[in-house]
Amino acid sequence: MYARRNKGFLFLLIVSCLGVLLNTMQCARRPALIPREVLFGNPDKAGLRISPNHQMISYRAPLDGVMNVWVAPADEPEKAVAVTRDTLRGIRIYFWAYNNEQIIYLQDLGGDENWQVHAVHVKTLEDKNLTPFEEIPGPDGRPVTGPDGRKLRPTAQIQEVSYKYPNEILVGLNNRHPQFHDIYRLNIQTGDLVLVQQNDRFLGFQTDEDYRIRYALQMTPDGGNEIYVPDGSDWKLFDRIPMADMLTTAPIAFDKSGNVLYMIDSRGRNTAALVAVDLRTREKTVIFEDPRADLSEIMIHPTEKTIEAAASNYTRTVWKVLDDAIKPDFEYLETVTTGDLNVISRSLDDRVWAVAYVKDDGPVHFYLYDRTEKQARFMFTNRRELEDLRLSGMHPVVIRSRDDLNLVSYLTLPYWADPDGNGRPDAPLPMVLLVHGGPWARDSWGYDPFHQWLANRGYAVLAVNFRGSTGFGKDFINAGNLEWAGRMHDDLIDAVGWAVEEGVADKEKIAIMGGSYGGYATLVGLTFTPDVFACGVDIVGPSNLITLLETVPPYWAPMITLFTTRVGDHRTEEGRALLASRSPLTHVDQIKKPLLIGQGANDPRVKQAESDQVVNAMQEKNIPVTYVLYPDEGHGFARPQNRLSFYAITEIFLAENLGGRFEPIGDDFKGSSITVPTGAHTIPTLKEKLDK
Repeated sequence: MYARRNKGFLFLLIVSCLGVLLNTMQCARRPALIPREVLFGNPDKAGLRISPNHQMISYRAPLDGVMNVWVAPADEPEKAVAVTRDTLRGIRIYFWAYNNEQIIYLQDLGGDENWQVHAVHVKTLEDKNLTPFEEIPGPDGRPVTGPDGRKLRPTAQIQEVSYKYPNEILVGLNNRHPQFHDIYRLNIQTGDLVLVQQNDRFLGFQTDEDYRIRYALQMTPDGGNEIYVPDGSDWKLFDRIPMADMLTTAPIAFDKSGNVLYMIDSRGRNTAALVAVDLRTREKTVIFEDPRADLSEIMIHPTEKTIEAAASNYTRTVWKVLDDAIKPDFEYLETVTTGDLNVISRSLDDRVWAVAYVKDDGPVHFYLYDRTEKQARFMFTNRRELEDLRLSGMHPVVIRSRDDLNLVSYLTLPYWADPDGNGRPDAPLPMVLLVHGGPWARDSWGYDPFHQWLANRGYAVLAVNFRGSTGFGKDFINAGNLEWAGRMHDDLIDAVGWAVEEGVADKEKIAIMGGSYGGYATLVGLTFTPDVFACGVDIVGPSNLITLLETVPPYWAPMITLFTTRVGDHRTEEGRALLASRSPLTHVDQIKKPLLIGQGANDPRVKQAESDQVVNAMQEKNIPVTYVLYPDEGHGFARPQNRLSFYAITEIFLAENLGGRFEPIGDDFKGSSITVPTGAHTIPTLKEKLDK
């Protein structure tokens, strides 16, 4: 009897030791935590551009911790100097003027998206604000204010930039009427503005390289679009775009003669094709089409205006060369390195291209390509510290919805949990369902800091192109009409079910997270399907669809039917009833899982009130919530200090509820404007860090 017990004890001891050994081996093959700073801090360099005369390059890089524009001789990149001096939010949008002397960039105030156009001289560093308007005068002469009582600031839009006028650009300005942008000719050296077209009715205009107004676009009450041509002092109808084609049909550009209009067009078909319209005969010719995906990118010769190549993106970007003149260039560039190729900038003579290669398991690689020499010169990656790290691959997967739609999705797994790289872990993992914004946008293949961050912490990450997402044809987009919190959410739930059935996700440890529409989807997930998710992270998500539509920026008013026909009509009793039923705020009492909310106080799209009201409703019902508010942010977090602080909190929040790894907060709050109006005590160490 003793011997048997001893053998049993030895057996259990051996099993126990093997278990410890296996666990130790599994832990040993897990990599170190990638610091959040590496993933979400400022990139080292980004946005490579070549000057029109190909003598200089430019890119964005930090100056004293803030992203600015740097310029260098193309053959001596080591001599780069910063030509802008932004000290707050960093510069995100910029391009070369055709005079080769100035950089044009846009900047807003605290994330309000009221852009002002600046021009900086690359040698003298003289920086001019070319649209320094701070208010919109009302009929009584006093500044116009918004629903929140704040003074409305005008916003500038770049309308046209032509090589024929190197010292001038066309801009749109709503400094006369908050809803409509007038078109001005702007001298970027003197700042002189000349009115080209006053606008009192149109959504926007189509102009050509001679700075002529060719078309005006106006939305119809049913959510479609009409295209008008100038007719003396009036306008004449040129074309109609039905509501079903509104998001997949639009004019793009003209050929060199101005007699051929290039359009993206889905009329009479499902996916959007590239079409040439002979304006003299109205004959249409299809240049490029893909039965599975819409046209996603085109290459047009800088001066000849010929279509050279076109691309579509079903699961990945695929280019089709349409002009034999650049076929050898593409053949060579495809041999340079791996990843999805993108030509991001070209010299005016088309001799030099700036090229980016997007990879899923590494940083973006930038090259300068000399077409004469057929030689690509490596310039830099956007994040050096990622170059030597092993990152996780992104797997495209197509998931079938319950009503047989194809949901193109992207799955990222911790590489140590998927040693054979087949996109299925050894055992189910805690998972984060990452929902994109828009919703008229899409997820795509490539390096994604959120996927790498969460996979590194031990989570499966699933991004789903639910119905309503763009890029997969008009039928897929229109399947999302009036389906917010309806079938759009069903698609997300179907994807979760797929992940559980495939052994990817642990059913009890699934989080939902996203920004904008993704934030709304998070709130929907915790209110409409409260038993599916273990927790949720909502970033600038609307909670009440009625108040969302009632407070859109004034310059969105000309396209309000885009929302009323696809989301719901807040102007009718029936529409308000639908919107209320699809609003998470209406169902807030259903929340029973932890919720983290992040919001920017200056958000012009999803106002702070959207987060305030759901937080207040939860507090009234004694439902815990953690609310993080940034007074100097808008629709998302542009300042790296704010990003790092919010993602530090998010990481601990997910670890508490899903069991993944986390990096302690450390110095992540340094330089951030973070405030936590409520719920700091619900996340370990948060209150202590805030009190320091």
